[in-house]
Amino acid sequence: MIRALIFDVDGTLAETEEAHRQAFNETFTAWGLDWHWTQADYRDLLKITGGKERIRTYQAALPIAPLTDADIARMHGEKTARYGEIIASGGLTLRPGVGELIAAARKAGLKLAVATTTNLPNVEALAQCCWRRPAREIFDVIAAGDEVAAKKPAPDVYVLALHRLGLPAADCLAFEDSENGLRAARGAGLRVLMTPSAYTDHEPHEGAAWRVPSLEAAHLPAELSGLPLP
Repeated sequence: MIRALIFDVDGTLAETEEAHRQAFNETFTAWGLDWHWTQADYRDLLKITGGKERIRTYQAALPIAPLTDADIARMHGEKTARYGEIIASGGLTLRPGVGELIAAARKAGLKLAVATTTNLPNVEALAQCCWRRPAREIFDVIAAGDEVAAKKPAPDVYVLALHRLGLPAADCLAFEDSENGLRAARGAGLRVLMTPSAYTDHEPHEGAAWRVPSLEAAHLPAELSGLPLP
């Protein structure tokens, strides 16, 4: 019996990666760097979870690494603020079926959680943009990447979400869009429904319980058929 749904954020709830890429590039320019991440660059960098970690990985391949860890932390903070501004300006919507599924799960009495590599400010920015409400009014539990020792594909953030829910993995279902997220959720003992995003639809996602193009009612598994979906 499913008692809780646990959602990844970026790429799963909404197609946020282009806004993140734009925020990174604008922040690089503001810092006087000639760095520019193309869509192909960013697709490769998404194999690395965490924004600060992506910056470190990128500059490690350069002849000269201009940024210290302190610089990277400060830059990433500015990037987070810029991302919030970008999505607050509009244009970002939930992926098809997400809003309806969350509303139906809430109506049915299921608990709702987030387990994400991103930080809490980014979760809040998305909630305000797409729901016009604080994230904690939508989700019972939020577990973010800056709260755990190791980010996805390590299972830490899912283990934290399960602890806060007070439920065993067998009673929960995870929703993910990426290979790293799938590995993290599986590592925590969860069944996983994959809904690939524009940046992850090339990944194999082996080991997922289901792989669907969207979270619209027509694509959901029988385990969720009892929800009061429109």
